[in-house]
Amino acid sequence: MAASSSADFPIIRGDALDFYLAQGYYRMQQDLFTCQFVPFDGRLYTAHWLRIDLARVEWGPEQRRLLRRNARFKATIRSFRLTDEYEELYARYRAAITFDAAPTIAAVLLGESTHNVFNTQIIELRDEGRLIAAGILDYGERTLAGILNFYDPTYHRHSLGKYLLLLKTDYARRQRLDYYYPGYLVNNYPKFDYKLFACATATEVFDSINGQWLPFAWEAVQANSAELFAEWLPEDLQGNFSPKS
Repeated sequence: MAASSSADFPIIRGDALDFYLAQGYYRMQQDLFTCQFVPFDGRLYTAHWLRIDLARVEWGPEQRRLLRRNARFKATIRSFRLTDEYEELYARYRAAITFDAAPTIAAVLLGESTHNVFNTQIIELRDEGRLIAAGILDYGERTLAGILNFYDPTYHRHSLGKYLLLLKTDYARRQRLDYYYPGYLVNNYPKFDYKLFACATATEVFDSINGQWLPFAWEAVQANSAELFAEWLPEDLQGNFSPKS
């Protein structure tokens, strides 16, 4: 199945995407959405949206080591077009992960649509011509949003998910953009904590109650989580779910 952005169809303007990302919204298929709660294993958790202030990014020893280790792989950035090669790699990736994921890239990005209304690009990572990883991102006017990373599970020792996060962040910096949005992390649910890997000190977290971005700190996340449970969770759910202590 082939799908791509085209001048013949409407595309979400870059400045509009910038605006909604700054309000804590994100892409879901061909829509923009936001959420404050996510369920895992029968328990409700709070979601906290992140962005990286690109002017403040500095690589630390871990980041520089990973960049050196994977420097032999060839990275190419191009306009996104869904291909069988991408879907085949995603299928191998999905078969190896331990969490739920959409069955195909098409399901992640398009749903029932055939046209992509976002300005989407992809970073391909190849080892001697073989596609080993890919990272999909949406382009705003002053921002980039990371949408999906997937990789060959036989390369797990190369931490390609974290490596793609660094490549996307560096690409956004080289484009002289303002922010890179990696999605959300979840309070007391560590599987999403890798999104802090690029540069925790340059990362901001969205306070969805007060509508403002704060310097990232776990104390800020925990305080916002407690406030969300106290003020926003509907009363008919409060007896069924509770934050993990």
